[in-house]
Amino acid sequence: MFGYDASTLGLTATERVHMGRRAAETLGEEAQLLGAQRVFLLVSTTLRNSTNEIAEIESALGARLAQTYDGIAAHAPRTDVLKAIEAARSVDADLIITVGGGSVTDAGKVIALGLKHNITTHEDFEGFYVFVDDNGDTVAPVFEGPDIRVICCPTTLSGGEFNTMGGVTDDHENKKQGYTHRMMAPVAIVLDPALTVHTPEWLWHSTGVRAVDHALESLSSNHSSYFCDGVAESALRLLSQAMPEVKADPANLDARLRCQIGAWQSMIPIIGGVPMGASHAIGHVLGGTADVPHGYCSCVMAPAVLAFNKTVTGAKQNKISNSFGRPGDDASAVLDDFIRGLGMPRTLGEVGVTDDQLDLIAEYTMLDFWSRTNPREITGPADVRSILEQVR
Repeated sequence: MFGYDASTLGLTATERVHMGRRAAETLGEEAQLLGAQRVFLLVSTTLRNSTNEIAEIESALGARLAQTYDGIAAHAPRTDVLKAIEAARSVDADLIITVGGGSVTDAGKVIALGLKHNITTHEDFEGFYVFVDDNGDTVAPVFEGPDIRVICCPTTLSGGEFNTMGGVTDDHENKKQGYTHRMMAPVAIVLDPALTVHTPEWLWHSTGVRAVDHALESLSSNHSSYFCDGVAESALRLLSQAMPEVKADPANLDARLRCQIGAWQSMIPIIGGVPMGASHAIGHVLGGTADVPHGYCSCVMAPAVLAFNKTVTGAKQNKISNSFGRPGDDASAVLDDFIRGLGMPRTLGEVGVTDDQLDLIAEYTMLDFWSRTNPREITGPADVRSILEQVR
């Protein structure tokens, strides 16, 4: 069961974060440092087929590279992850390196778990993911962590590389599920802003809003602390200033690096133990059940959840407005303006969610562990439906 204590900050097993260095050189050094002999390189299909980035990484790894693998679809379906686990098993991988967005990152962490526990079928995933029991309590199964470590080189701002959790979608039931263990956190992370210039604009900015949402829900949480609040405010300042700069000049690598560091800061409270709220809970369901991209979930839901929570988080929301440089303004309106300024969607209809899906989304949200830690209590599907109605 998850426990939350604002006086204690949890730490992960990540040992190094490289900032502003080129991926190929840094990954080559990391593989040598770790003594890896059979590297399984899990990459974005687009990067592999449309750029030279993956070829340069392969060259840097040299004889240490056992296999390069791509083909992980959005939201990391179990079917895709199972195929990747088998591929990594076939080369007896001793290190996993991921290069790509959040789904590739999540898959890499769960591949390490799958190798440890000999996961070979859909059914083998059962018993490992976090769930909400019949009493409404969040339960994180206890199991041995992976023996094989992961290095992540992210190309988006979703921040999953800093987390101990990997999200995989049960594509038999269309439910997103989280798997977590301290040793699932990557041993090292490479933040290479030059690599991100290949990321589609919509994906960069939408995942940036996802990072903003991490900081928003940390700052609004009833389980935060002075330290986590300060880090979340810093994340909001960095992201709110740097993201429009990248929008204006996509080649601005300094702004891209500030976005990456802001995304990192937005994750520190989460990995430290501060729970998220309704925006992330609904977002998990929108992704796994309605196939909405991660970042778009936050673009649509974050302002609506701020508005829903305002009666209990009004004072904390003042800090949000201040961080955006608009003291005294309504935080929900500030965020709405920011998201629209980036050209991102703001309604469920814009991201392909239809009215006939809303009841199922509301029902499934109550099965997500973060529905239970929203600062304003969510008593049932009707409360979720009321939030969804704001952004139909």
